[in-house]
Amino acid sequence: MKCIKFLVLSISTVILVVVGSYWGTKVMALPPVEDIPEEILRTEIITIARSPIDGKPLTATEYAELQAQLQTSPPRKLNAQIRDQIFLLRLRKALLQIFPFLGI
Repeated sequence: MKCIKFLVLSISTVILVVVGSYWGTKVMALPPVEDIPEEILRTEIITIARSPIDGKPLTATEYAELQAQLQTSPPRKLNAQIRDQIFLLRLRKALLQIFPFLGI
């Protein structure tokens, strides 16, 4: 009696798994209708972009101009004496890493 219950349970489980997997593959075989194929997306020319500063939409020329402005570095505004102090502090740090016994 116990063996028959186990046999019925195992057969019904196998049937459910096979039927469930068949339905799943049938549904998963096709992409959604609104999905654009990758081949079309690769050939598409992007003519709009978003600003990296505030996220507003830009045309291609505005985006190129903004990228050129961001590439140019602004003039240094630090005082020369402060820049010298920073250089000396970095030099001191490097020397202390190489020669930790120096008392500087």
